[in-house]
Amino acid sequence: MDYTEAPRQYLVALTPAYLDPPSYASKTSDLMHLDNGLILEGSDLQTPDGYTSGFRVTAGFSPTNMPRVDLGAEFTYRESEEVPTRLADQALLVNTTTLGGSLLAGVRLGQFGLYAKSGFAEWEGDPVTQGEALYMATAGTARIQGFGARLQHNRLVSRLEFEEIDAPNMAHLNLVTASLHFAF
Repeated sequence: MDYTEAPRQYLVALTPAYLDPPSYASKTSDLMHLDNGLILEGSDLQTPDGYTSGFRVTAGFSPTNMPRVDLGAEFTYRESEEVPTRLADQALLVNTTTLGGSLLAGVRLGQFGLYAKSGFAEWEGDPVTQGEALYMATAGTARIQGFGARLQHNRLVSRLEFEEIDAPNMAHLNLVTASLHFAF
């Protein structure tokens, strides 16, 4: 029995649509496809200003009767240290912790995908300096909203995303991210 390698274009044609990366996926290398159709993705979060770090876990699927539609849920955990903010006309440095959950929905149109997210975040902010500022420790629940686009051309994947947490004290978590990935 002889073994021959099939050309890439034939293998791509045989790949089922449910194995295509979802519209909200950041990198194809982080995706885990389970046998039941569930797709898991995880990634670290870090803002360019260095204040915030954390992680994001996304689970989603594409319904079998609508293979180009992507549905999912996202869980995020973020910690921010010594973020400058203003509260009651007083400048403060605040440490914040945020837990968020969002529902995702997207559509793939060939190599282009669009998606939106909506959810809630529970946050808590504690002033760094003790004393008078101690009574200003704050917490709350805020709405998360966002949208994004993903374009894949062969091995080049570009992505643009906007995400906003609707709370004045959490404005440092509002993000616009853009990325380019080229798989070797």
